[in-house]
Amino acid sequence: MTGITLIAATASSSLQSESRRICQTRSMTFDSLISLWPAAGVRARARNLELRWVDDELAVELASLAARGIHDPERMPFNFPWTRGSAREVARNVLTYQWRTRQDVGPARLTLEYAVLVDGTVVGVQGASGASWPILRSVETGSWLGREFHGRGIGTRMRAVLLHLLFDGLDAAEVTSTAFEDNRASNAVSLKTGYLLDGTARVVREGVATPQNRYRMTRERWEEVRYVNARLAGGAVALDGVTELRDHLDAPAH
Repeated sequence: MTGITLIAATASSSLQSESRRICQTRSMTFDSLISLWPAAGVRARARNLELRWVDDELAVELASLAARGIHDPERMPFNFPWTRGSAREVARNVLTYQWRTRQDVGPARLTLEYAVLVDGTVVGVQGASGASWPILRSVETGSWLGREFHGRGIGTRMRAVLLHLLFDGLDAAEVTSTAFEDNRASNAVSLKTGYLLDGTARVVREGVATPQNRYRMTRERWEEVRYVNARLAGGAVALDGVTELRDHLDAPAH
């Protein structure tokens, strides 16, 4: 066999292999949202509290909950004042935010938004977001709770469950959180679950310079407080669907 013939034969074999791969890929069937979007299949549960992917039905429930009120109107716990406006405007803000962030579940930009349910009732949202996940493995948590559910310890429980999801399920390296100094409840949740104060900065809140605390939890710190968080969550945390999401986030870029 001449060199030219050998090269041609090798090229033909490579083309056949690639053709088979393309045919196999095209023949794949996707029978559910989860098979295409693993984040939708993630569940985290501790006793009667559950974190669940926000589908359209849950988004409407969350919008209605937010429209009934989240916080004292005299105080603003969020950097962006999305809770200002009429009940309809606040409800639509919830919908547009949830729809907009659904696409940001990947290695470059990771945004996880999960509805919080207690005994099957929607009570709020617990989320986390960050950039360059495969490299930094770092996210910042954020949440809100319907005002009618304040004062029941739910905020602490849902943060504790999310930390289990991030560290034990997705192998996070660090998790951060921020809270305005006058938001006592949010500061207390971060401290209860084991974050360490990582500094205070002045940020603009509705046109006024306002002190905001930053909290940080490393993996080493998580190992120290994981059992405390299991107790705060209300029991052992069960995770579903995290293997598929972790594989999706850690897959090499093509």
